[in-house]
Amino acid sequence: MQEKEILKEYLPDNSVNLIFQWIKDKNIHLKITKQRKTKLGDYRPPTHHPNHRISVNHNLNKFSFLITFVHEFAHLLVWEEKKNLVNPHGKEWKAEYQKLMQNFLYKGIFPNDIENILAKSIINSKASSTSDMQLSRILKKYDAPTDQITLEELEENTLFAIEGGRRFKKGPKQRTRYKCQNIDNKRFYFVHALVAVVKLDKV
Repeated sequence: MQEKEILKEYLPDNSVNLIFQWIKDKNIHLKITKQRKTKLGDYRPPTHHPNHRISVNHNLNKFSFLITFVHEFAHLLVWEEKKNLVNPHGKEWKAEYQKLMQNFLYKGIFPNDIENILAKSIINSKASSTSDMQLSRILKKYDAPTDQITLEELEENTLFAIEGGRRFKKGPKQRTRYKCQNIDNKRFYFVHALVAVVKLDKV
């Protein structure tokens, strides 16, 4: 299967040609990886390898995949000009990301609800789309159907478990996270509002 055909599996149709051209122009090694808990994608400069390297999680919906790739491509362009002399998500990256994303807005690529939030989001972009609660919540609507519920759907003081089996009691909201007490060690942790959870009836 040709590279462009593979991209069509992961990207919205009207974005494939431009993303393919960027990959070709910059000789990017794109790796589509298994799901990672701590990140949606990453960029590695050609310091230990001959190519720029971008990875994106395979399980993202097409709109999340596109946003994540553009996020990482912005890192590539900033690295080419500034190397490691600037903040990874500083003003240089924000300006580059905003400029790149303009290629995909108002062109029928994103549904209206994503597009409206995304257009506002890129004015002062956060380090990750998961840090932008409005954008993250809208993107989640386009994930494959699942029976999972998120932490924000539970009432305060509800008992729940997360992947790996750790058990908590839900506490008050602190910006994008909830202060939750681990049932077993009694310590408090800040758990992201959109993390998938299993509701527990009792300990």
